[in-house]
Amino acid sequence: MAITPVVVPGQKREEFGKGAARRLRRDGRIPGVLYEAGIDNIHFSVDRIEMTSIVRNEGVNAIVELELDGEKLLAMVKHIDQNVITLDIDHIDLLGIKRGEKVVVEVPVVTVGEAHPDAVVLVESDLIEIEIDALNIPDEIEVNIDGKEIGDLITAADVTLPEGAELVSAPDHLLVNFTYEQVDEDLEAAAEEAEEGGAEAGAESTEEAE
Repeated sequence: MAITPVVVPGQKREEFGKGAARRLRRDGRIPGVLYEAGIDNIHFSVDRIEMTSIVRNEGVNAIVELELDGEKLLAMVKHIDQNVITLDIDHIDLLGIKRGEKVVVEVPVVTVGEAHPDAVVLVESDLIEIEIDALNIPDEIEVNIDGKEIGDLITAADVTLPEGAELVSAPDHLLVNFTYEQVDEDLEAAAEEAEEGGAEAGAESTEEAE
């Protein structure tokens, strides 16, 4: 499904350093940098509430049109720095892209369906790396686990990719493993001993009461 990028008004930054960044954040803005091959880095700031909403709603690979001085620059969210206490976005990096250009991105993988009742489903990795048109990046890729049994595996090579996408992850990259329920024998033995000890203590208490 093609993406219609959100237009984000921005302002170019002329001041740099921690002090300037703090002043921007105090005014409700996020400092950022747009990187693109062949052009100088562009330093900008955007409204914190607006950009936070986009990242939350559009996901880790959000595509935006950054509007600076009347020019709209197509870009993808590449990295964000968050405050460890407030979780507010403190800084954002954008990657400049062109329409029709393919990008390499990590896309979340989600399981659908029900495996065999005896099988324990272990999600070994919930991300797959693909190369795809920047405006066709899916929010997630579904993997069907219907009827999977103990011993089955799902690797990156087993995933049905969106049209036009190419696999970048190693084909044998393990996504889902179907195994049996494992019992910790030491813990089980300790539980049995505790249960036996409790029963003996109860019997002694009864004898003393008599």
